[in-house]
Amino acid sequence: MSLLAEKVILVTGGASGIGRETALALAGEGARVVVSDVNAALGAETAEQIQAAGGGAIFVPCDVSKAEQVRALIAATDETYGHLDGAFNNAGVGGVMATTADQGEAAWDQVINVNLKGVWLCMKYELPLLLKSGGGVIVNTASVAGLVGFPYASAYDASKHGVIGLTKTAALEYAAQNIRVNAICPGFTDTPMVRDMVQVAPHMQRRVTGNPMRRLGTVQEIAETVVWLLSHKASFITGQAIAIDGGLTAG
Repeated sequence: MSLLAEKVILVTGGASGIGRETALALAGEGARVVVSDVNAALGAETAEQIQAAGGGAIFVPCDVSKAEQVRALIAATDETYGHLDGAFNNAGVGGVMATTADQGEAAWDQVINVNLKGVWLCMKYELPLLLKSGGGVIVNTASVAGLVGFPYASAYDASKHGVIGLTKTAALEYAAQNIRVNAICPGFTDTPMVRDMVQVAPHMQRRVTGNPMRRLGTVQEIAETVVWLLSHKASFITGQAIAIDGGLTAG
């Protein structure tokens, strides 16, 4: 039997990279997927790929930094499926690489608003629907940059450290109500965001593959971890920040 048969799972940032791969993997395990992204064309394409493979999916555009759009996303989920079983709050941006003193305020605000406020807003409106459904699971995308510091990434590091703190707090608040909340902390993964970063800052190439396994992670490896966390197989795991990083943070 499929791990997530008939479960309704929301995926933000589902237009590409980890989000798209996870949406496809969830559908492959029987979930009905609500795909969301600010990129309407690519987000809709993800939903269409799921439908073409015989799965169930809808696409709802959403900027997770805007409360009214997140409310509309959750309302559309409820209207379409009548409940919610899980969410993968994955939408995020990389921001501008700069020293802390040189970081621009607008760039800082964008990263914090999408990566941290966006996760909070999603949980704020997902949690009541999960409670109405009798419980569920949330997985938030943090990063190894939420576990250790990286030069020239003050806003990104701060946002991802914040996601981990938010995850742990929500996990404690809702554990007794049958809701699990965890975060994944991917290392450098072969995604458009990482490829763009290396193109802009070639000196990052050594750091990108500088984990003990000497390679990038794959979106499939990240997706499989998320599917597992959203399933009953991880039923006693909550409040954790799970590194998927080829050993980068082990030393």
